[in-house]
Amino acid sequence: MPRRGLILQTRTHWLLLGLALLCSLVLFLYLLECAPQTDGNASLPGVIGENYGKEYYQALLQEQEEHYQTRATSLKRQIAQLKQELQEMSEKMRSLQERKNVGGNGIGYQGNKEQAPSDLLEFLHSQIDKAEVSIGAKLPSEYGVIPFESFTLMKVFQLEMGLTRHPEEKPVRKDKRDELVEVIEAGLEVINNPDEDDEQEDEDGPLGEKLIFNENDFIEGYYRTERDKGTQYELFFKKADLMEYRHVTLFRPFGPLMKVKSEMIDITRSIINIIVPLAERTEAFAQFMQNFRDVCIHQDKRIHLTVVYFGKEGLSKVKYILESVTSESNFHNYTLVSLNEEFNRGRGLNVGARAWDKGEVLMFFCDVDIYFSAEFLNSCRLNAEPGKKVFYPVVFSLYNPAIVYANQDVPPPVEQQLVHKKDSGFWRDFGFGMTCQYRSDFLTIGGFDMEVKGWGGEDVHLYRKYLHGDLIVIRTPVPGLFHLWHEKRCADELTPEQYRMCIQSKAMNEASHSHLGMLVFREEIETHLHKQAYRTNSEAVG
Repeated sequence: MPRRGLILQTRTHWLLLGLALLCSLVLFLYLLECAPQTDGNASLPGVIGENYGKEYYQALLQEQEEHYQTRATSLKRQIAQLKQELQEMSEKMRSLQERKNVGGNGIGYQGNKEQAPSDLLEFLHSQIDKAEVSIGAKLPSEYGVIPFESFTLMKVFQLEMGLTRHPEEKPVRKDKRDELVEVIEAGLEVINNPDEDDEQEDEDGPLGEKLIFNENDFIEGYYRTERDKGTQYELFFKKADLMEYRHVTLFRPFGPLMKVKSEMIDITRSIINIIVPLAERTEAFAQFMQNFRDVCIHQDKRIHLTVVYFGKEGLSKVKYILESVTSESNFHNYTLVSLNEEFNRGRGLNVGARAWDKGEVLMFFCDVDIYFSAEFLNSCRLNAEPGKKVFYPVVFSLYNPAIVYANQDVPPPVEQQLVHKKDSGFWRDFGFGMTCQYRSDFLTIGGFDMEVKGWGGEDVHLYRKYLHGDLIVIRTPVPGLFHLWHEKRCADELTPEQYRMCIQSKAMNEASHSHLGMLVFREEIETHLHKQAYRTNSEAVG
């Protein structure tokens, strides 16, 4: 295929050459019209032997004047037309040049500007050449393969499921649905309106008409994404009454990096109000306050703590823990709100948010079994912006240490358990309880739904409110935020949906797939070990 850069240069040269020829032609016509006529057979006036009166010369002059006036008017009209055409051509050239500059100036950072192709189309084609589309790549191991995911008109079959996605599901996200619809439509366009270089023969229908494919003829497709190059699509179409398949390969190349904005963010004076709803669980609160003291009081020093306590039992112990930690560190930026009612997390966070009376503030909704680092607090400040962004980090949830460290006499201290490994925990991508957002945004959106009672649900309702609004939701796993394991109790008074969610969360919190498998097959493993030991002893005796 021709490169856009060559097309632009060719068009520019031809436009300039055309303008030059056009101007030369007009000038030549003008000179012809202005030159005196020299008819060899006509006698010139004023020659001896010819007598012309005054009236003749006046008529001749008037005729010539009318002729030149008519010619001048015509030339003016042609010049005006040429000016208009010249202006239009200049605008087209400027537009083409601007398109050309997009490819040359698309790189948004200085380091790669000189290396970037001058033509965007050339760059996009180079992405196809670099991707593993037409020829395979040498890979170091089986783990280097980028697998495809397959799809039909209604379903997507995916390998990377996480904890909330299914191996087979309808594409829920609008961008994914739109992407697959666009790809199928593009494949149909390629088949129904082929280029000259396409390797397919024109086929006719049963009545001799042109064979037209539609979306019902789409059989299946595969796609995969190379993060630095683009997405490859393999599409297969087939008419029900034909034996042949039509195969279309498409590639959506990633363009060069483009600078969107560059700004400086000052978070030195940004105070975070950490709001913790609590009922009983005083031992967990004591552990939480140790982390709070080390991170917030000794390191960050820009924190206010709001504890909303439900009920009377354990309230005195909570007060004692607060006073002990704060007096020891000379820290007084905390508020304790006591509610003599049944625990409701959404209610507690609503009350905690409204208890702040010093204007705007960044809030971190936190639970008592959460461990966070000083780096996370800065991430909280950087990813939330009043009226623009709310931050929903994905927490790394630790498994039951009694199972993870079953081969040790006692589990290691909490600080040593904070590692991101497959058998130590998982990214809690179905949880939306930990969030950083400004007080004004929280109040504007209406806070938590007070109709939600008991475990879970209120977090999802608030999250959906933001998704339905105009604010940007930043959703990403963060390394400095951990959910410590604790035994869950699913109350009988929960609704069937809440109880199901609670049980699901309880099962996922216990251990990894491999560790749970070891527990399930414990007897079989012990029997095998016993047989091995017996065989070894028998051979030693013999």
